[in-house]
Amino acid sequence: MKEHEERGAAMAGVEPDRLDDQQLMKELETIHRTRHDTLLHGSSDALRTHNERMAQLEGEYLRRHPRRPVSAGRTREGARERDPEQAARD
Repeated sequence: MKEHEERGAAMAGVEPDRLDDQQLMKELETIHRTRHDTLLHGSSDALRTHNERMAQLEGEYLRRHPRRPVSAGRTREGARERDPEQAARD
């Protein structure tokens, strides 16, 4: 991975737009898997770096997939329409 400067802070990682689809998904899976631990136990700098990298990766994913399928239950309207008893069972 190359090092680059962004807003005065050193960040490690390949620019997201240079990753192929498989690499991007692997990076996203890794950063989401490590999110909870970083939030609970990382330094302020570590959390800031994690946030920035996650935003870069997620932004690239959304750029590549602007029409990705969205589950109705993951929208405000869809969530409001769900039967509360059914939601409790899910």
